[in-house]
Amino acid sequence: MPQPGASLLSYRASIPLSNHALVRLAELIRTRRIERRCRWRRLDPTRQALLVLAHLRNGDTYARLAAGFPIGTITAWRYIRESVDLLATLADDVHAAVKRASQLAYTIVDGTLIPIDRVADERPYYSGKHKQHGMNVQLLADPVGRLVWASPALPGATT
Repeated sequence: MPQPGASLLSYRASIPLSNHALVRLAELIRTRRIERRCRWRRLDPTRQALLVLAHLRNGDTYARLAAGFPIGTITAWRYIRESVDLLATLADDVHAAVKRASQLAYTIVDGTLIPIDRVADERPYYSGKHKQHGMNVQLLADPVGRLVWASPALPGATT
């Protein structure tokens, strides 16, 4: 929310992703809308895919995305949640990922803490190692660094 008397500035930005990623996600969104018989949405599937990729790649906040795509903050959140759920259906489950990883020369296992605002029940989300609240995600990658599997987001205190 801008300060009183401040003006809202906008600018164009680029996202370092292939056009294929945008087209593929837009197709998934379009197919889901047809399945659900959605008659109208504020953004077409391609613009929704662009919004989601901007969030995932650049970490833009819902408020910034909402301002850039002339929609409400809640709508931005809903579009991102819906699209991430669609992408999650494409991912391997842990058993398929382990089977795929067993065929590789070696795998990379790593984790990251995604910072979050405090929550009501703070204890499980506080990472003593990072000295902040967050969600812990574990990753399995191939030798080139391509993602094979990612865990669900776990409380930050999870090791």
